[in-house]
Amino acid sequence: MGPALPDHDLPLQRIYASERDASSQPFLTQPTEGQVQTWTWSSAMQEVRRIASWLQEQGWPPGSHIVILSKNCAWWIMADFAIWMAGYVSVPFFPSARELSLSSLFRHCEPVACFVGQLEHALPLTEDVFAQLPYIAFPNCEPRHTPPGSALWSAIVATQAPIASNPVREPGDVATIIYTSGTTGLPKGAMHTFRSLSLMGKSMEPAFGQSPEGIDRILSYLPLAHVAERAIVEMNSLFGPIHIFFTEGQPTFITDLQRSRSTLFFSIPRLYIRFRQGVFEKIHEKRLNILLAIPLVGHLIRKKILRNLGMDHMRLVTSGGAAIPVELIEWYINLGLNFVEGYGMTETGITHVPLPGKARVGYVGNASPWAITRISPEGEVQIRGAMNMLGYYRNPELTKEAFTDDGYFRTGDRGEIDELGRLRLIGRLKEEFKTAKGKYVVPGQIEKLLSVSFLFESVVVFGSGMTGPFVMAVLSPPIRKELPPPGQRADIEAKLLAELDSVNAQLEHHEQLRFIVISEQPWTIDNDLLTPTLKVRRSALEKCFAPRFAAWEASQSRIIWMETL
Repeated sequence: MGPALPDHDLPLQRIYASERDASSQPFLTQPTEGQVQTWTWSSAMQEVRRIASWLQEQGWPPGSHIVILSKNCAWWIMADFAIWMAGYVSVPFFPSARELSLSSLFRHCEPVACFVGQLEHALPLTEDVFAQLPYIAFPNCEPRHTPPGSALWSAIVATQAPIASNPVREPGDVATIIYTSGTTGLPKGAMHTFRSLSLMGKSMEPAFGQSPEGIDRILSYLPLAHVAERAIVEMNSLFGPIHIFFTEGQPTFITDLQRSRSTLFFSIPRLYIRFRQGVFEKIHEKRLNILLAIPLVGHLIRKKILRNLGMDHMRLVTSGGAAIPVELIEWYINLGLNFVEGYGMTETGITHVPLPGKARVGYVGNASPWAITRISPEGEVQIRGAMNMLGYYRNPELTKEAFTDDGYFRTGDRGEIDELGRLRLIGRLKEEFKTAKGKYVVPGQIEKLLSVSFLFESVVVFGSGMTGPFVMAVLSPPIRKELPPPGQRADIEAKLLAELDSVNAQLEHHEQLRFIVISEQPWTIDNDLLTPTLKVRRSALEKCFAPRFAAWEASQSRIIWMETL
């Protein structure tokens, strides 16, 4: 089950150690309306201790749930620390969540209070589950999103006496409830202990290593409500040292990234695809490849591309959250980046990372010492160990279904392990389907081939019970922007058909795509076709469009345009 975890490596103990030993070290940097504020460990902990003191004075029962509902910011991290110090459990929600989703989540977790910051949508305060709840507003919370009567973070910090002691929690106490993003249905709340959170950071130490500069820098922009950002950014900052930078949003993203001079970077495949598409918009792929092959010219171009992307200081770049094509990884490696994949789930934390000198393209690395991994006879990746969640909050039935009789978590992912213990992911077991000809198709592998194309923003492969698979896709933003009206699309249709033929040439006959359906409207979080972590909701697409599948197939068209969702 892995080596024993000493108490001094638990989250609160690590926080106090950083406050003591790295008091003047920069910890958090937050841009707000053009102004940039940086907290050292000492100044951040002064605010944490005052907020924790205020929370304790409210007299809620120990272990009560406190929601954090905000985009990533310095106050998010400090609120999490304060909740733990005060003896409570943090429950983060995605700031893009809509009214119906938020209502069900609040009712499910039964919080006693809520920290609120920048949001996508205003809270539905007329509903009873929100109306009587105490709120604490972060300094960057917009007035229109600040519930009436909210306690203000800045006022608490200005007037409240800090907690002077260093309260600690038991390793097996629940520290947080992390809700899944809802890719496969309704979100489920995974209960994680202080031990499992700490092990998420400990497990990544070998891959992260020591910064030659003495301190690493990382930009936090993927939702902290998701386990990956929580582990890679927050938990690693306790073992770092790491200076965490934040962004004001998409319009300032590149500026914020360049300001951070990040040495570590984590993202999902979608962003890496967009970055590369942006490069190809400025210089055609074939021309770029020719220039990169020229020694001196290639070196200068690589430096310029990385500088423009804000990636010129990075010593480790990681991808996770979804499958990433090998070709895309190799493209970034060719630019000079140390680019690797990792693997984890909401229920398990980050369990697999590449060990130094053992990275293999297309593999997500070796298992943590606290994440014993096996492949079941059906090919499923199963994980056991202290990093696993205790279970789903208020859902014993699903908890029982999630684990084998001997305690392994069923990931639902198909995988294989090589001779050096490195894991390769093949696809989701539940997404595999059988065609009318009785042949099995693994859609994830086909989607990886399609996703590297500059033509597409999103792709999903279907075909259960049909003569063969087909793909639904959203065109990339540059292509959508220049899309001619119907009847004048011969050029783009020729490119789409060429892409289909190129992908089909790499597939077995029964896997080859019969046609492509192009959605002219993008799939977004707001239309419920993307999760808050920007994964496609396959089940939602299938529910919406399955009644049309037979007609699409019967049309015998290789390209079908769909104007409305």
